[in-house]
Amino acid sequence: MKLNVVKARTGSLWVRQGIRNFWRQPLALSGLFLLFMALASTTSMLSYIGSFLGLMFIPAASLGLMAAAREADLARFPMPSVLIIGFRQGAAQSKSMVMLGFLYALLFCFVLAMSSAFDDGEFARMYMGGGSITEDAILNENFQSAAIFCLLMYLPLSTLFWHAPALVHWHAQPLAKSIFFSFMACWANWRAFAVFGLTWASIFLTTSVLLSLISMAFEDGQVSMVLMLPAMLMLATMFFSSSYYSFRDCFISEPLVA
Repeated sequence: MKLNVVKARTGSLWVRQGIRNFWRQPLALSGLFLLFMALASTTSMLSYIGSFLGLMFIPAASLGLMAAAREADLARFPMPSVLIIGFRQGAAQSKSMVMLGFLYALLFCFVLAMSSAFDDGEFARMYMGGGSITEDAILNENFQSAAIFCLLMYLPLSTLFWHAPALVHWHAQPLAKSIFFSFMACWANWRAFAVFGLTWASIFLTTSVLLSLISMAFEDGQVSMVLMLPAMLMLATMFFSSSYYSFRDCFISEPLVA
């Protein structure tokens, strides 16, 4: 395995590849993403403990969604069991996946705890407690500052775990090395990831604006609400599909396992 540095425009290529790959297996990939969301929603019912467990599952689930995208790319049908592929390669890999999840959840909660300096923990309690965002909270400057702080801190945190589960699974990398190489790959290719992120942000924003315009044309606010959920579901699934291509291009070598 060798780190590969790509050009900035490769970021937009990842987006196009992810969208194209989604349409190879739209129902299967969307169904897997819905299954992931259902599992996350179920654990959140346990409040703080459930939210922590849900966070722990994210690295393994992201690997499962990448593996599903790989299956579609290879013209194969991704089965539901692919979502837990990280726990199907023996005890050693399963232990690494659990540790990755624990570290991810721990660091995420640390970021939330740090955001309490802005709003006395209101944003953290809302996120971990599964509460809904109220209009008063959105208009509160302290709440906004906490949310923005978490977003800014999450960007470097995500670089540690973006490739790590895939490196553990497909390249048999130890836990520490997988996190280190994930960080190095993301920062070595920061231009491509910047293009990748900005492209996806513009796609999500454009879709939201178009749906709002459609709602205004029909003079019915419910129209955009009805269309928003499936549209965002499709875009989120495409996003995870495109993450597979970012991993594939950042490292030179064939995966050790299917």
